[in-house]
Amino acid sequence: MRPGSQAHEARKTLFQVGLRRGHVSVREIDSALPPGSLSPSERWLLFYSLRAAGVEIRDDAGESIEVDPPSPS
Repeated sequence: MRPGSQAHEARKTLFQVGLRRGHVSVREIDSALPPGSLSPSERWLLFYSLRAAGVEIRDDAGESIEVDPPSPS
């Protein structure tokens, strides 16, 4: 499987889990995606898309978090 395809499958799984449970953790996101597979903008877009789909994103303490858009370079 190609690395890009692997990241795509990981994102798809995150959405499936998140939609079923209503939340995913930052740790789950970081564990599912290969290091360096997302730029800061792509990471923000993933978080934004999960939130738009009704999936809450939680920190290690189980608290809901908001993710600010990346600052322009």
